[in-house]
Amino acid sequence: MESPVPHLTIEYSANLEPETDIGALCETLRRSMLETGHFEIGAVRVRAHKCDHYAIADLHPDNAFINMDLKIGAGRSPDEKQHMGETIFDAAVEQLKSLFESPHFALSLYIDEYPPERSWKKNSIHPRLR
Repeated sequence: MESPVPHLTIEYSANLEPETDIGALCETLRRSMLETGHFEIGAVRVRAHKCDHYAIADLHPDNAFINMDLKIGAGRSPDEKQHMGETIFDAAVEQLKSLFESPHFALSLYIDEYPPERSWKKNSIHPRLR
């Protein structure tokens, strides 16, 4: 079953750029989304936004974060959403494992579900990939 709107937005603290390949993280997460089996390839979007300004915990200059927000269309069971979340989060943890060696990194993932009456889309990619 397809779930429209599988868009994953990543926000990350700018201090991660020297040591973290954000492009590789985007590709890893795109692949993990497809591996769940819950999304059609033509609908998957992963994008990252660097945050130049942030304040984290005790303001230690090494504090860093990555927050991931997954938007999906309505209609998934709790078990399916759990599977999506675990698969995507586990892929991120694996990709970012070196960051957890420091006591200054926080990773989060949230899933937001949008009902069809609050979602408008037009996609010319689907016909090409179907």
